[in-house]
Amino acid sequence: YSNFIDNLRVYVRGGTGGMGYPNLGGEGGRGGDVWFVARERTTLKSIREKYPHKRFVAGTGANSSVRALKGEKGKDYEVHVPLGISVLDDDGKQIGELNAAGERFLAARGGLGGSLATNFLPCKGQRRTVHLDLKLIADVGLVGFPNAGKSSLLSKISHAKPEIANYAFTTIQPELGKIMYADYKQISVADLPGLIEGAHANKGMGHKFLKHVERTKQLLLVVDISGFQLSLKTQFRTAFETILLLTKELELYKEELVTKPALLAINKMDLPCAKDNLDELMTQLENPQDFLHLLEDEMIPANTLEFREVIPISTYTGEGIEELKICLRKSIDEQAEQMNEEYRKKKLLLLQTSK
Repeated sequence: YSNFIDNLRVYVRGGTGGMGYPNLGGEGGRGGDVWFVARERTTLKSIREKYPHKRFVAGTGANSSVRALKGEKGKDYEVHVPLGISVLDDDGKQIGELNAAGERFLAARGGLGGSLATNFLPCKGQRRTVHLDLKLIADVGLVGFPNAGKSSLLSKISHAKPEIANYAFTTIQPELGKIMYADYKQISVADLPGLIEGAHANKGMGHKFLKHVERTKQLLLVVDISGFQLSLKTQFRTAFETILLLTKELELYKEELVTKPALLAINKMDLPCAKDNLDELMTQLENPQDFLHLLEDEMIPANTLEFREVIPISTYTGEGIEELKICLRKSIDEQAEQMNEEYRKKKLLLLQTSK
């Protein structure tokens, strides 16, 4: 991933409590807590650079004294983390997540101060090692095999400037861009490292790619109309086979990914025979069941993706780019309206049941 970091292992420790005061029954202050707080414009790389030891320890509680029988609480330690963070323990179990700015997660609780119950001796704070696992949050995730033209497409529809070349693995780290519309609406698009066959089993970029697809609202599959072949040693796949293989990889990794709203961009329409290939592909997409017998069983997904729109494009000539931007906007707006409607229905149901 080069300079991009999507996983960071850190040590957190709550502060030790303060000493109690036995003679007067005083109680020591509680130790401070360690909090993860979601903030925009924060990266795991910046955390690693700012805190190279990756240790976060909260303050110790104040001792009880004649002047203050109840000691003050130790100082909390707040660590600013990016949006889209999952917090995992050392066993890989998820113990929390932060998806919106301002959300907080208690990473390590401070120890109790000394009191009569503890013979006036303080308790140590909670200590543990946790993993901060980043999954990019974007409106649209570009999904496709290497060299399908995802990076070129991102550069055409947004202000992002990803690396573009005519070899397979151009994108080795996620790129984020924003589509800007005339009414100031913005849609974030993530160009993610190209999948290969077997990605669900962690081949190639495998899980490092697929985990970022989880938090995108919609999928935009980008497919080369002339087909795909990773190398001379691998089998050639037609555009139709490519779509099925991409669907299969998403499905094998996590079934819920196939239920996301999806659009299909058929790229490289400037190539010779592209129109004939497109006619053949559209026939196959209209009745996919009629063509599944041509494929190996392991290539066939349990559920085929239903595309809201199929847009032929060429990132070289610019054909279909504006239409694609309009379709993306329409699809995102429809999804937002659907979610709002579901939210309104839930609120109405709660009001009715409370009455």
